[in-house]
Amino acid sequence: MSINSGYIYAVATADTKGRELFYVSQCVAKTGAAVLTVDLSTQPVSVPSGVDFPPELIADFHPQGREAVFCGDRGRAIDAMALAFKIFLSQRADLLGVIGLGGSGGTALITPAMQALPVGIPKVMVSTMASGDVSGYVGASDISLLYSVTDVAGLNRISRRVLGNAAHQIAGAVLWETESDPHERPAIGLTMFGVTTPCIQQVSAELEADYDCLVFHATGSGGMAMEKLTQSRMLSGLLDLTTTEVCDLLFDGVLACDETRFDALAATGVPCVISCGALDMVNFGHADTVPEKYAGRLFYHHNAQVTLMRTTVEENVALAKWIAAKLNQCPGKVVFLIPEGGFSALDAPGQPFWSPEADSAFITTLEAHLVQTEQRKIRRLPYNINDPQFAQAAIGQFRQLAEQEF
Repeated sequence: MSINSGYIYAVATADTKGRELFYVSQCVAKTGAAVLTVDLSTQPVSVPSGVDFPPELIADFHPQGREAVFCGDRGRAIDAMALAFKIFLSQRADLLGVIGLGGSGGTALITPAMQALPVGIPKVMVSTMASGDVSGYVGASDISLLYSVTDVAGLNRISRRVLGNAAHQIAGAVLWETESDPHERPAIGLTMFGVTTPCIQQVSAELEADYDCLVFHATGSGGMAMEKLTQSRMLSGLLDLTTTEVCDLLFDGVLACDETRFDALAATGVPCVISCGALDMVNFGHADTVPEKYAGRLFYHHNAQVTLMRTTVEENVALAKWIAAKLNQCPGKVVFLIPEGGFSALDAPGQPFWSPEADSAFITTLEAHLVQTEQRKIRRLPYNINDPQFAQAAIGQFRQLAEQEF
């Protein structure tokens, strides 16, 4: 889209942040970018605020109408307006970027709609909540969070600089958009953890001549980011070889995916080679943060802030059942490669997490519960996941699936 045919949307609750909203819109306009203002106040305005999109108009996008937003209960109103704004923003064909301003309520109002936008559309959120755990606001999206320093409650020597910088940031991203390469290779997603790095590095090195290899760190948010891009049809295939996030989901780890893991694969049917990389471990922080119920388990202290716990036979059974149930919903070509020589660098003969019993429990349970078809298959390999032979098998299997697909 040409810069002349679209707008930056500046968003806030104008009943409390009106001055700041118009200041930001003026800063954006001075750069030459076109800007529209949106008011997400959770009560009707008695006097027109001068915004381009008043709260009544946004509230009308709620499936139950504006009454769901203007309900008199602040918590329910914020949730309802967030949904209405998400629907509104998703329908704006002229959207080039979005900048939001807010405290805790405003950030909760604005960021869900930002998260739903495609990766690559510029998104800037100036927030009092940007200094701390921001995972709930960012999710798997490319939102740029800027701490407001002072509260978003008036204009002063600090807020003018911070808000002005944010306005110039969003304008710069729109005015100087990164151009796409017309000769781009198909993009594929790969998942990696420290203990599966040799495998993924070899796979990426050998496929990068034909594919744009996007490697995602399997830290919960990494898997969610890959899922988002898959759902958006921005990935043509997956080598999801490191599925360790499921361990943390099921067994209280700190790098967990959510319940939607593998759902994008099921929805899109993109070709996928998958494996059990790092399913031998659950991730915790410092040793003191490990839940008391896991006392007496086998641990490996990766560093001062990362403690790994070996999964048991029973946990591997649960992992296999969960993954099999998900993959049974996938209509596309899926091949599950099983490295019988171990699931990670720590799960190998002579290494601290080597446990043929635990690995065997996963393998036999997966084979019992994954419904194999012409499209969905399991293949055992007598290698550790980091052995060069395993990587070669993964490469060959993916090329075979890709050739059939493309």
